Amino acid sequence: MRSALRKAIDGVRWYVRELTDESAYDRYVAHVGATHPHASAPSRREFERMRTDRQQKDPRQGFRCC
Repeated sequence: MRSALRKAIDGVRWYVRELTDESAYDRYVAHVGATHPHASAPSRREFERMRTDRQQKDPRQGFRCC
């Protein structure tokens, strides 16, 4: 019973993180580690700044109203 509840909670958590793109940084860090093992990944703040800058330069990257 407890493992079924834990599995359900983990599934909901995964879904919400994917829906809100909260997991983008985790995917990026995994990508950098796999493709460039000697490079260091940017901090979470640096990653979000890079992502925001990219979105503002190209509106097709993501919706920004302002």
